[in-house]
Amino acid sequence: MRGTQKKIVSQADQLRRAQDEILKYAHAYGLQPFRTVFELVSHDEMNEIASYGGFPTRYPHWRFGMEYEELQKGYSWGLQKIYELVINNDPCYAYLMKSNMMVDQKMVIAHVYGHSDFFRNNMWFSQTNRRMIDEIANHGTRLRRHVERYGQENVEAFLDAALSLESLIDYHSVYSPHRRRARYEFTEEQEGPGVHKLKAQKGYMDRFINPPEFMDAQRKKIEDQLQKKKRFPEEPTKDILEFLIEYAPLDTWQRDILSIVREEAYYFAPQALTKIMNEGWATYWHAKIMTEKALKEGEVVDFADHHSATLGMRPGAINPYKLGVELWRSIEERWNKGQFGREYDECDDLVAKRAWDQKLGQGREKIFEVRRIYNDITFIDDFLTKEFCIQHKLFVYKHNSQSNRYEIADRDFEAIKRSLLFRLTNMGHPVIVIQEGNFRNRAELLLKHRHE
Repeated sequence: MRGTQKKIVSQADQLRRAQDEILKYAHAYGLQPFRTVFELVSHDEMNEIASYGGFPTRYPHWRFGMEYEELQKGYSWGLQKIYELVINNDPCYAYLMKSNMMVDQKMVIAHVYGHSDFFRNNMWFSQTNRRMIDEIANHGTRLRRHVERYGQENVEAFLDAALSLESLIDYHSVYSPHRRRARYEFTEEQEGPGVHKLKAQKGYMDRFINPPEFMDAQRKKIEDQLQKKKRFPEEPTKDILEFLIEYAPLDTWQRDILSIVREEAYYFAPQALTKIMNEGWATYWHAKIMTEKALKEGEVVDFADHHSATLGMRPGAINPYKLGVELWRSIEERWNKGQFGREYDECDDLVAKRAWDQKLGQGREKIFEVRRIYNDITFIDDFLTKEFCIQHKLFVYKHNSQSNRYEIADRDFEAIKRSLLFRLTNMGHPVIVIQEGNFRNRAELLLKHRHE
């Protein structure tokens, strides 16, 4: 027993020293992570926490149990392993697997600091709740209270319906100065105003001052204004969850559940909007810190093995770690060598473009700038190049049923880029808006699918 206790204390001391060392390296490179609290957990505990989205005090629901079973089976069969889990919070909380080798723990700690820096400094996370761990616990308490009062079946059935709508939010709205839509007021229809005529000094001048075309335009303007007043909502609204909270005929506890689902959807949205950037950024920094600073001679082979597994690609799938880190490295190299701008873009000599090096050394500055203001869509749109796609064999693949293999279906750069951007638009969900809130006066919603 004493030996086991001594071993545990020794592991904790090693991790504490590694954490302090890697944090020092991260600061030296210019990273600015939140204060981070690391927790050691078993693989069962890690899978349980991951199934709750990183929040062990989250409300209970069968969906989380289903995700736990999937993670457990994946781990048991050797198909997947979660090395770390980090929560966007201040302070950040990160979970480490007890069974990890020390080299893995160091790699994970460096990876976590990359994520923490991204959470803190990327503008798409600027409006997230930095005390979400406390808020999630509050959500769990409220849901359990509703279960006690209204019964598990009633609450679970409504929660199932609410979760099926969790993607129907307007994630751009939180960055607008007018964040919340004002509540609609219904008033009795009043008689519409008459057409305003320009005053004529002399009666015979009226037909010249107020010609038929002018009067028709005035009438149409008034009709449009009246129609706009009748329309509800005045403009198509994308935040369908908020609309339901405000206007649907629901009990208070049902509105509360919708508000919980909506708040958590907005919290998780930036992670979906920046998945490629965020994972690529963390991978970039764990690789740099480990290979340039923290790695010991005896750890090189294990690090290379586990790092390469992180970057592995499967046919028909995009690995955000791989695509992200390679794009970050591409940006750094291009801005170090000056491979951007009009002169470079208009150069038709492929040999000259490959050898292009103005020795600007602006790469590090550029990637920190990109980290601050971009999301995945703008990241791909601005920095994915034809040369990058060729170098990394990033083509459009399709499955050939005859050969039972994935084969290149399209090498066209614009098609490749368009395919990637299409996957990322609205986090991969269809864009649906409320066109009318009381369709044909039947208390029904008219929804429109926007093909953007």
